[in-house]
Amino acid sequence: MDNRWKNALYSLILLGVVALVWWWRQSGNLKMMRVEGETMATTYHITYFDEKQRDFKKDIDSLLVLVNQSINNYNPASEVTRFNKSGKGFRFELPYLLPPIEIAGKVFSQSRGAFDPTVMPLVNLWGFGSAKVTRPDSAKIDSIRSFIGFEKIQYNKDSVWKLDPRSQLDFGGIGQGYGADVITDFLKSRGIKNMLVELGGEGMACGINLQSGKSWELGILDPNSTQEQQFFKAYIALSDKSFTTSGNYFNYREIDGKKYSHTIDPVTGFPATRALLSASIFADDATTADAWGTAMMVLGHEKAIEICKDHPELGVFLIYSTPEGIATFATENIKPYLTINP
Repeated sequence: MDNRWKNALYSLILLGVVALVWWWRQSGNLKMMRVEGETMATTYHITYFDEKQRDFKKDIDSLLVLVNQSINNYNPASEVTRFNKSGKGFRFELPYLLPPIEIAGKVFSQSRGAFDPTVMPLVNLWGFGSAKVTRPDSAKIDSIRSFIGFEKIQYNKDSVWKLDPRSQLDFGGIGQGYGADVITDFLKSRGIKNMLVELGGEGMACGINLQSGKSWELGILDPNSTQEQQFFKAYIALSDKSFTTSGNYFNYREIDGKKYSHTIDPVTGFPATRALLSASIFADDATTADAWGTAMMVLGHEKAIEICKDHPELGVFLIYSTPEGIATFATENIKPYLTINP
């Protein structure tokens, strides 16, 4: 090797060392920050790296208050509650009601109605809302089904209105994912690039975990878990992707000795009874992932696997029961990042 090539090689090595030292100093100065709190009847946990070591808890809590004022069905003064009580429509006052409506409409169409945010009257009828009731009769279910359907909701950039005055909106299926998106967008606006945002099990993984130098690793709950003893069926490494897992592990009602899932099938009006135990969705935003998680639970694993072929933008991991035991399905785009426990 002549001196010219040696000098070039030494220069490259020197540049590499300088870059490595710079990265080490930068990452060393980026302290891991943690913020936790409560919202939407659940908790949130946020981890991020910030060289200025800013604490964003007050800002995040203030944002979540506004989000709840828009989409929380249990808040009697929220925008969605006022819309539900109105006979016609509602003009938006805050910027947090239109985005989940738009995403809900998109997933409603793409999932062939499996995700439907107008299903709230059926949710309440089955006792998964504020009131606890006995098993409803078929006549009552059929009566309510007559005004279920997102096609009965119309909206533009200023307002949302009903084609049937009895229609109502429920963001329980995407509210937590949407809250996580609002937090993520806020932190990005403050220059945060590496963070893990989790709200009620839904959230967003951005950049990497600078402490480990790797992607963020998340566990996917095993359906055999109990509330007292929870363990994971799989792990996934994520970067710049949202995540959500929908399942019927703990949220069900028991009526006359029979368990009923909290996931209501908008078509039948009854709780979905499927072999599908959980659906983990990975998408560009948590609101979309959250909506698709609900849709997959309604569809069941066979229809869900078929619909995945039309949506390569989604990463999907399903856990379902078979006569031989527990089985899993994963789309090809997430297999390199997924570790499944036997």
